[in-house]
Amino acid sequence: MIRRDMPAVLETETRSFEFAWTEEDFIRCLRQRNCIGMVAEIEDRVAGFMIYELHKNRLHILNFAVHPEFRRRGLGHAMIGKLLGKLSHERRNRIMLEVRETNLEAQLFFKSVGFRAISVLRDFYDDAAEDAYLMQYRYQPTAEELAQPHNRISRLAG
Repeated sequence: MIRRDMPAVLETETRSFEFAWTEEDFIRCLRQRNCIGMVAEIEDRVAGFMIYELHKNRLHILNFAVHPEFRRRGLGHAMIGKLLGKLSHERRNRIMLEVRETNLEAQLFFKSVGFRAISVLRDFYDDAAEDAYLMQYRYQPTAEELAQPHNRISRLAG
């Protein structure tokens, strides 16, 4: 996500959410060292975006949306696929996010890509008296990964 993507990102945001982030919200978030912004494009048009944080052992999705004109074409699945590719058995092994209790479409989407609700966060949002579901995707290592040694020295020596 770069500066020139911002108008399209803001349009997608306002068309997707009742309580949309402002441009200042995006900029404040993206200025943080551990915050990454990603856009998905179709024919040179920003069709979706994702903002996530890198933590020591997890990724945390802060904002995720696909423009209404581009929904139900696999774009959301492709963006999540990119994130799943960043997971590993040894380092970041899960993805977390919060979803509004009223956002059934997002709950069903994230469930369809392997996330599950692990807790309810009461009165989570500042803009409305609404709960959130904390959802998580856990990386499942392959048998080969589990068979590999786990200390750093053996990884570096090979």
